[in-house]
Amino acid sequence: MSNPVISSKRVEGTAVYNPDGEKLGSIDEIVVDKRSGQVRYATLEFGGFLGMGTDRYPVPWNLLTYDTEKDGYVVPLDAGQLDKAPRYAADKTPDHSEDYGRTVYDYYGLGW
Repeated sequence: MSNPVISSKRVEGTAVYNPDGEKLGSIDEIVVDKRSGQVRYATLEFGGFLGMGTDRYPVPWNLLTYDTEKDGYVVPLDAGQLDKAPRYAADKTPDHSEDYGRTVYDYYGLGW
């Protein structure tokens, strides 16, 4: 059995695919609830070219499933869903407040 934990350094940069195997982007960072210690969401880098003009899309962590064959995460989303999702520019880090988190979870139809 493989190790059940992973360092955040290894998560960041990992590819993210849709269920059809199309690469959507990669994980830019993970956001952790400092009270519970649970990962709240991963920020997906999506769009742009060679890192320029890319936006960041927070995706609830529980939507990501690690696929060992792809050596990446799979999310039940397509590019069209991400295109309308909450996002921010790479140089504009949002206030990761509870209200912001609720907005992210609400978009994906999940309870906060």
